[in-house]
Amino acid sequence: MSNPLTRRDFAIGSAGFGLAGLNLAWGVAPAATLAEAEQASRSATSPAVADADSVDPYSLVDPELLPALKQFPAFDLSLEMVGKFRQLPGMPPSPAPAPQPVERHIPGPPGAPEVRLWVVDPAPLEKGKPLLLHMHGGGFMMTNPMLMPQIQGIATDCHCVVVSVDYRLAPETRYPGALEDNYAALKWVHAHSAELGIDRSRIAVGGESAGGGHAASLAIHARDRNKEDVPICFQLLIYPQLDDRTGSSNPAPPAIGNFMWTASANRLAWSSLLGVPAGSSRVPAAAVPARVASVAGLPPAWIGVGAIDLFVEEDMEYARRLVHAGVATELLVARGAFHGFDLLVPDAEVSKQFSASWKSALRKAFSAGKAV
Repeated sequence: MSNPLTRRDFAIGSAGFGLAGLNLAWGVAPAATLAEAEQASRSATSPAVADADSVDPYSLVDPELLPALKQFPAFDLSLEMVGKFRQLPGMPPSPAPAPQPVERHIPGPPGAPEVRLWVVDPAPLEKGKPLLLHMHGGGFMMTNPMLMPQIQGIATDCHCVVVSVDYRLAPETRYPGALEDNYAALKWVHAHSAELGIDRSRIAVGGESAGGGHAASLAIHARDRNKEDVPICFQLLIYPQLDDRTGSSNPAPPAIGNFMWTASANRLAWSSLLGVPAGSSRVPAAAVPARVASVAGLPPAWIGVGAIDLFVEEDMEYARRLVHAGVATELLVARGAFHGFDLLVPDAEVSKQFSASWKSALRKAFSAGKAV
């Protein structure tokens, strides 16, 4: 029997990386894929590390977050660690009366396997409910071990059906495999709105970290394939992973990206997803939300990120682009907060304010109920 994991262990995984020091087996894709991804992640030295003497990164952390953060030693993410993490058990669902997740399998993209979904419905007898199509975090390469209680909480707090997509992971599946899985799920919830008891005009997409990046990509893809009539009313982007160039061709300033998710981890994650080195000219623009030429016509968005999160600059820039394109956008930058802070220390005041903000934004979007 596996040893039970602590909440901090789950929080680490949800924020996007695995745990060190576990003696589990690893097996994955062809060696060439692994070698290229590993090489890309080590191809540059993070400026945050190189210039560490210029600023004490711990001095920038919110005091309520600091004790928990200091329990974790710094380390570089590797594909070996990803493999170990994948074998850890997930946290079980919260017991009733919390709404229980139901596993569904739907047709996948042409030529691809079925897509597994987890459906949580807080009010099965009600009709015309809103729905959040959720994509989990995990650096494109892992699942979220806190997924079940997390989506149960969203369904209860926001009174919406939550459908979470178990999309295929990198590096075994490269772009656009996960995007195609997520799009198949979006088409399925539209086509099965009566069965799900939902209002098709109130379907939002969202996720945290890599899941936020997948949600942004899905919104772009749905806009570009608007002839299929799968409108989205809102994007919920929780510290989303939006730009492969962060930490590679766009160096990270010394004050950000020192904790939980670093520049080297970001290079490994993006290189694994794309199959080419992150930040290089070989990256297809359509694969990366920050590289897409136009963000006009996208659904309204809420974007939240910590001020010392590696993603803070790319998330602020994406919000700026949305605003300039006439997309209704709310941006929250949480002072003293690193990547995944709200999962690691959920009772901190900054975490409670952050969670309250995105939940309020999601409820307001569902109340407005206007898809684009």
